[in-house]
Amino acid sequence: MAAVPAPPPPLLASHAAVRATASDVSRFRGARLAGDHPPQVAALRRGDWVKLICGASFEDAADVRNLSLVYTLAGVDCIDCAADASVVGAVNEGIDVAASIIPAVQRPWVMVSVNDDCRDLHFRKAEFDPEDCPPDCSKPCEKVCPADAISLESIMVGGEHTRSDPLHGKLKGGVLTERCYGCGRCLPVCPYDRIRAVSYVRDPITTSELLKRNDVDAIEIHTTGKGTDTFDALWNSFSESINNVKLVAVSLPDIGESTVDFMNVLYAIMEPHLQGYNLWQLDGRPMSGDIGRGATRETVSFAIHMASVPERPPGFYQLAGGTNSYTIDCLKKAGLFQSMTFPGTTTSETISSQQALIGGIAYGGYARKIIGRTLRKIPAQFGRVHIEDHPDHLLEALQDALSLVGPVKGYPALSSMK
Repeated sequence: MAAVPAPPPPLLASHAAVRATASDVSRFRGARLAGDHPPQVAALRRGDWVKLICGASFEDAADVRNLSLVYTLAGVDCIDCAADASVVGAVNEGIDVAASIIPAVQRPWVMVSVNDDCRDLHFRKAEFDPEDCPPDCSKPCEKVCPADAISLESIMVGGEHTRSDPLHGKLKGGVLTERCYGCGRCLPVCPYDRIRAVSYVRDPITTSELLKRNDVDAIEIHTTGKGTDTFDALWNSFSESINNVKLVAVSLPDIGESTVDFMNVLYAIMEPHLQGYNLWQLDGRPMSGDIGRGATRETVSFAIHMASVPERPPGFYQLAGGTNSYTIDCLKKAGLFQSMTFPGTTTSETISSQQALIGGIAYGGYARKIIGRTLRKIPAQFGRVHIEDHPDHLLEALQDALSLVGPVKGYPALSSMK
């Protein structure tokens, strides 16, 4: 009797639908010749750049790996992550697995995010002592956390079960630090005001070492718009490493009439040592991640303001903060989706570089949320989930990712495949 052949490895067996879908994406992108520019820069010039924000404070390597895998297959141009070596490694592992499924996949740039002072909302963690919590608390913090970063469990004390006699029990657990990205939703819902936010600043020496790695392509500096001294000091600390990256991004909120002047001061600080490309991230509604149409209005309003100002600093412009499935529609209504002229101007006023006013969109909390729904369905093995080992779930996650990336990229018949 002939021996039964061993089944092929998972990446060669059960990924037919995933391969077919991702191959369509790769073929479409390959047909768009980048010319003299890297494909990521060509995307910024066309206005169809897409960045995945894993979270400047999100350090769950397992989730970051799977998010990077899925969104690489979906065709993002950049993956932004915490400036942490293990997180950077997780991003690159996800990209590598995507490339093992579709060898022709375009590798996105890997970006690390840092801050110039501790007031930036992206660089904080929730913290509390569960033993300070009343044992009969309804745990609303656990319910509202979008990252599943709070886990509280009732335990017995002195032989009494907590549920039967809450006064003799207590809670254990608390905040899972690596999963918390500082959204702040837990702070106002605590009925006992026991949760606090702890802010921090990424170490510039550690970041400089990351910039020297060959698997880090870009850096993003978050600034609050409340001063330039800390930005200047941070930028100078990168003087020996900043030229290792291809792109420098600055993320900032809309601070009103002084926004453009502030940006021009920052550009003057950067310009002497800036050899690569630069990008401005217009963070309209920081740390939102909401799904409603209203959540994206602030970032689109920010875009309208910046696109109409002739004295804005050089560089590409990209939206973030409150971006979701409604952002493209709102940009189109404003006349700024992949547009090279501000609405109402004449063709003679077209910007000389022939690049889109808004180079693209970064998706953060919303992008993580729609993939997280699928990841939570997969049973963990040895504490880890490798989404490629579950082809049906990988296809589901890829389709969700394409529903977000496809409308920006203009994938034919793919943006509506769900």
